[in-house]
Order: sequence, then C-alpha cells, then structure tokens
Amino acid sequence: MTMPRWLRITLLLLPGIGLILAMIGSVVYIAVSQSFGLYNLNGESAFTYDFWQETTSRKLYSRSVTYSTYIGFWSALLSLTFAYPIALWLRKPFPGSVTIGAVLKAPLLVHGLVAAFLYINVISYHGIFNQLMQGIGIWDEPRRLQNDRNGYGVLILQTWKNMPFALLLLTSAVQSISDDVLDAARDLGAKKISRFRKIITPLTLSSMQAALVIIFIAALADFSFQTIAGPTNRQSLAQLMVFYKSGGDWHNAAVVGTTLMGVAMLGAVFWVVISKIVVRGARI
Repeated sequence: MTMPRWLRITLLLLPGIGLILAMIGSVVYIAVSQSFGLYNLNGESAFTYDFWQETTSRKLYSRSVTYSTYIGFWSALLSLTFAYPIALWLRKPFPGSVTIGAVLKAPLLVHGLVAAFLYINVISYHGIFNQLMQGIGIWDEPRRLQNDRNGYGVLILQTWKNMPFALLLLTSAVQSISDDVLDAARDLGAKKISRFRKIITPLTLSSMQAALVIIFIAALADFSFQTIAGPTNRQSLAQLMVFYKSGGDWHNAAVVGTTLMGVAMLGAVFWVVISKIVVRGARI
C-alpha cells in the first residue's frame, strides 16, 4: 500500500518541527497557565483571574505596554527606512561595494550589551559627543543626553543594530530581481519611480515583511538596551517581567510575559497587513 504524499512529508518533518513545536508550546502553555494561578512555585495552585486583574490595573503595566510597543514600532520602521535605499544602491556591484556592504553589516557582530555601553560612553556627560559639541562652539557646557525620557537613545541603538539585518534581507531580494524585467519596463516607458513602485516593491514584499516582523519582536522584547540606555522614568515589558520575577512574583511575571507574546503576535499581523496595503497602493 502506497503511503499518501502528505503523510510522508509530515513524517519527514516531524522529528525537527515536532520537537520545536513541543518545546515552544510547552513554554507558552506554562507561561499562560502561571498567569492564571497554576504551576505555583511557592505554594498551592488554583485557577484565578486575580493576577490579571491585579497587574493590568496598575499604571506601570499600561505604561510598559505603550512604551515597548513604541520602541518596537519605530525600531522596525526606521531600520527598514534606512536599509531600503542602501539595498537599492548596492544592487549592482561597483568598486568598493563589497567593502561598504561588509562595513554596514558589522553591527551584527557586536553584542547588544557591548553596543549599549559604547553608546553611553560616547554620549555621557563628559563623553566624546559633548566634547565635540563644545569644541566646535555649538554648546557652551556639557549636556545630559543618556537615559532620555523619550527613549531616543534606545531607538538609535535598535536602528543601528537592526538596520544591517534588514539590509541583509533586502539586498538579497533586490539583487534577485532580473535586469531583464527592469529593462523591459524601461522600454515600455516606465520611469524610475514607476519601476520602483510596481516592480521592485512588490517583488521585495516578503523580505520587507520578514524584516519588519523580526525587528519589531526583537526590539519589543529587548532587555539590554533598555537597561543600559533606556529612560529611568518608565520600564519596558521585559524589565517589568524581570522586576516581578526578581521579587518571586512568578504569576504577575507570567502575566507580563503573556502580554509580551500577545503584543508580538498582534504587531506581526499589523506589519504584514500594513505592508500589503502599502504595496497594493503603490501598484495603483
């Protein structure tokens, strides 16, 4: 008896994908369960909504959700905004293009914690940037720039760190577009903007979506940049979760962790839908 094709494919993928799904599923299940009072590490377990009501009613929680979403959104958008024109510029090789591409991708090799400390040293009260501003006469005295209230330092670090990743995805997508397709559009009278809107943008949609979603989730859940360079007047969801965990409050930490997963899923859907709408609008 011949085994159905779908069953053979399932059996081949099961050892790898099945193990990944089992591990991820178990972690998600335990986190969600703990947020409802189960898997209590300090006493008896009982299903309850009290931890959700307690955590979500605090202003600290709502501020953390808003702030983390803000960082994730702008980090993804800024990274893609800077990476896209560079990817188009590097599409066709020219003398030095390989070196330029390698230098631009260098931040991928630097750990986030190291980058955060380097950034703080540059913008500190007596750092290089303050000295430069005073040296050229723009500032009369040093200014406090680190741990700004709006998280601009975190956005700079996130963009610096994630832009090379977006560039890596977009460069591959842009370079895979055949010159024949663009030449045919040019022969038919399409201008540069039309070729970009109706050919390049639709053909790079998948890479755009992947970059936006991955960078959004990474920036949303980042801890190192927030701890070193983030504002002192608010916490990210990752910081809030660690704060609860450090105090032994596992259930409230699980509520924050579950919220983090939920916001990440909603954000991923948002970027996929928005990118499709933008591409469809560009085709018109």
